[in-house]
Amino acid sequence: MLDVGRVGAGRRPSGGLDHRAMSSSTNSTVATELSVSENSREIEPLPFVNDKHGGVIIEMKTPMDPGVFSAYLKAALAKWREQGIRGVWIKLPITLSNLIPTVVEEGFWYHHAEETYLMLAYWLPNTTHTLPVNATHRVGVGAFIMNDKREVLVVQEKSGVLRGLGVWKFPTGVVEPGEDINVGAIREVKEETGIDAEFVEVLAFRQSHKAFFDKSDLFFVCLLRPLSYDITKQDSEIEACQWMPVEEFAAQPFVQKHELVKYILEVGLAKVDKKYAGFSPISIKSAFTDKLSLFYMNRRDLDKASG
Repeated sequence: MLDVGRVGAGRRPSGGLDHRAMSSSTNSTVATELSVSENSREIEPLPFVNDKHGGVIIEMKTPMDPGVFSAYLKAALAKWREQGIRGVWIKLPITLSNLIPTVVEEGFWYHHAEETYLMLAYWLPNTTHTLPVNATHRVGVGAFIMNDKREVLVVQEKSGVLRGLGVWKFPTGVVEPGEDINVGAIREVKEETGIDAEFVEVLAFRQSHKAFFDKSDLFFVCLLRPLSYDITKQDSEIEACQWMPVEEFAAQPFVQKHELVKYILEVGLAKVDKKYAGFSPISIKSAFTDKLSLFYMNRRDLDKASG
């Protein structure tokens, strides 16, 4: 249990604050800290766990009076500073957003937010912090999928920069949290077109910056093999969908001007004509976790080199 008798030990110097000028809110906070110190046995300390990098994570789950919370937070920071703890994280569910001002006033900064919580961070040593930054990339997928008639599966979108322009494009989408690239590509094709497909390879990928919410973007071009051919378009997002002769798709002015689409078409056709090898997913184990992950590699050339 934290030593709440050390409340305020981690507070920075105030520079000669005149006590007569203290606001009523400050007096209230001091009174609360004294109350917490006197009745510490009746109040539960902040719930926290140690992380793997010499820091701690406070994960608030139940309501707490802001004054009481402030007192415990100050006591905790003072104790952790003595112990050599470096990074401190506080995870606040949206239901406890009333505690945000208290955390920010103590020196924490916003690290990231999700639908249900806000994560704040603090660095105890008087050095430049080495805490990892927020997630930096979004992962997108595009599907090159061709039938035996050398027709590619293409769509027109109802929203976005191409809305209403009559441009045909490959099915694309964003990989969901916890979803593998190969699974995301199959899902996006199914959702947008109703076509069942089998993942074959990652053909190529593009990295760009300052994209969605100023994050960087990784876009993986995936080759899929169709398992069905009857189209059922997604009414909410897709204006039209069809199998289109590849020559007709390539003749679009948009394709001629847009280098990314030109290269997708080029590597897709090279793969279909067996002149190009992409990256196949291999399930691998890790020395650090029991979870399996996927390693994408050029299996064809590796087999040649091994043979």
